[in-house]
Amino acid sequence: MIPMTTIRNRHFLISDLILLPLAVYLSFVLRLERWDLGNSWSGCLSFMVSTLLFIPLSILFLRGYSRFWRYASIEDLLLLATAVIPAVLLGFVLQAVSLVWPSLWIGVPRSVPFIFFPLALSSIAGPRMLLRLSPNLTERLRIPPHGPSTKRRVLVFGAGNAGEMLVRELQRSRRMETTIVGFLDDDPVKHGMHIHGLPVLGDRQMLRQIVEEQQVDQVIIAIASVSGKAIRAITALCEGVGVKVKIVPGLNELIGDCVMWSQVRDVRVEDLLRREPIQTDVSAVRALIHGRRVLVTGGGGSIGSELCRQVLECEPAQLIILGHGENSIFEIYNELIKRLNARPAGGSSVQIHTVIADIRFSERILTIFRAYRPEIVFHAAAHKHVPLMEDNPVDAVTNNILGTRNLLDAALAAGVAHFVMISSDKAVNPTSIMGTCKRVAELLVHHTAANSGKPYVAVRFGNVLGSRGSVVLTFKQQIAAGGPITVTDPEMRRFFMTIPEAVQLVLQAATMGRGGEVFMLDMGEPIKIVDLARDMIELSGLQVGHDIDIRFTGLRPGEKLYEELFVPGEEYERTPHEKVFIARTASAAVPTRLLEYIEDLRIAANWNDVRRMMTTLQVLVPQFQHSEPARVSSTAQPVAPAPMLERVVGG
Repeated sequence: MIPMTTIRNRHFLISDLILLPLAVYLSFVLRLERWDLGNSWSGCLSFMVSTLLFIPLSILFLRGYSRFWRYASIEDLLLLATAVIPAVLLGFVLQAVSLVWPSLWIGVPRSVPFIFFPLALSSIAGPRMLLRLSPNLTERLRIPPHGPSTKRRVLVFGAGNAGEMLVRELQRSRRMETTIVGFLDDDPVKHGMHIHGLPVLGDRQMLRQIVEEQQVDQVIIAIASVSGKAIRAITALCEGVGVKVKIVPGLNELIGDCVMWSQVRDVRVEDLLRREPIQTDVSAVRALIHGRRVLVTGGGGSIGSELCRQVLECEPAQLIILGHGENSIFEIYNELIKRLNARPAGGSSVQIHTVIADIRFSERILTIFRAYRPEIVFHAAAHKHVPLMEDNPVDAVTNNILGTRNLLDAALAAGVAHFVMISSDKAVNPTSIMGTCKRVAELLVHHTAANSGKPYVAVRFGNVLGSRGSVVLTFKQQIAAGGPITVTDPEMRRFFMTIPEAVQLVLQAATMGRGGEVFMLDMGEPIKIVDLARDMIELSGLQVGHDIDIRFTGLRPGEKLYEELFVPGEEYERTPHEKVFIARTASAAVPTRLLEYIEDLRIAANWNDVRRMMTTLQVLVPQFQHSEPARVSSTAQPVAPAPMLERVVGG
């Protein structure tokens, strides 16, 4: 007997040549209801000859003998059905010939071609589908070895597309030391059904019972569009019964809507904060960017690099990556070049340019804009660390304010059609130097838009998970060092978004700008920082207060407990996109002597006159309340642990 693993297409050709004549004979037997065909033998033999000629040639023409049938799909089954059709049509031709020339009667009854089609398809598809199913069959029929199994017993939460694809790959690969015991799903319609031979055992409320009965070692959350709140609940249930939990990526991480075992990973804090997938108007974004010259400042940073990735997908004519740090620019450039090279030949003609420059040097920026003549500019370059900018106010002013002015001046000189500045929620009622400088940069954008009539806008949002300087990275380092995790205040809350989510909304806002607006991204509910710290400790398999302490250190200079998204006096309204708000009256807040004050800031910065800078910033942003709260002792009492299931996003 030929082993399943050594079967080749030549074996299927032999099988076709044997089984197809049998299918023809059975078609006549079923039609005539007798084994002896009598006078119909001539028609049967002629039909056999034509079948053996046409069907293998059709399969060969359709490249059916060059397919790897171990991974056969519905598409392959349709190919085989197409190959059978010419032989069926030939049966009708033989009938027509018999009617026109009765002397050439070859005895093919009219119903035989209809009977022959399913029999022929079964004859050629059966052996191929058997090979397709053989790994699963041999796995299920294999006699288990004596003694306890060393394979992990896995329960898949989610009986939808993601769960089905994951289980299919696990069953296909015999190297995985994994045994799937079944599915869990909250949809009662699926309960009791089987997917790839595995039962849907119930919903999440049955998790403890199923873990005990099936001796489950691990639960995989296989729902690509599941909300963060649901992930919190499922994770808490798994922790309660003592099983490990992993997760498939979210929709924004999947490649080609395909779930693979290599993508399964530990649950991250980003998953616990996951919201509903953003519905981006891809056609509008692509229409804005496609075929145009796009420049991204701060292109090596976390936001800037993701902007470059998503802009590249819209196929601009040129992508100019401008940044101050050569290493980060080098890394994103290499990544984008690899993406371009991975595309089909001739599939894209995007030119990528790298520019190492400091936006504080106006002559250098003007030269760059005149050389590349960008049509769209995304301005993501900025100093963002609040405590560092409190200690270095001159650099905050020269980079975040004067650098933005240099870019706007160069944009006007080069005829830039669209300009989008990435702002911050810290620009609203600011208490820090960084936030105030961002607010002044917004005023510069409004002023330029009002004087030029161009769609120059600002986009305001909060903290971004995974960005450089993110509190998440700090917490990871503190956990790795054995703790403690330091939190400034038990009531501190912040808005959070993932990097891809923030960039998608920035691009969406860019399509809506008419000039002088501020767009605010819907950040969801604010998150308590102390809850974030607890989650990260528990996701690391540790316990708060036992393995890792949380200690409060007090507010740092420039910090405030709550961030805001709306400036008093601005009138906000929803845009056609449910996740984007707009302040249409933002330009009304621009001081009449804005440029004079900006020049005053430049002179004060050149002379390191911090007092003069602070006075000017206070005039430009009357809401600026600068204070330096006293630090509390780092020996404060540690935080008591709280069950993850009882915590809801927003505290």
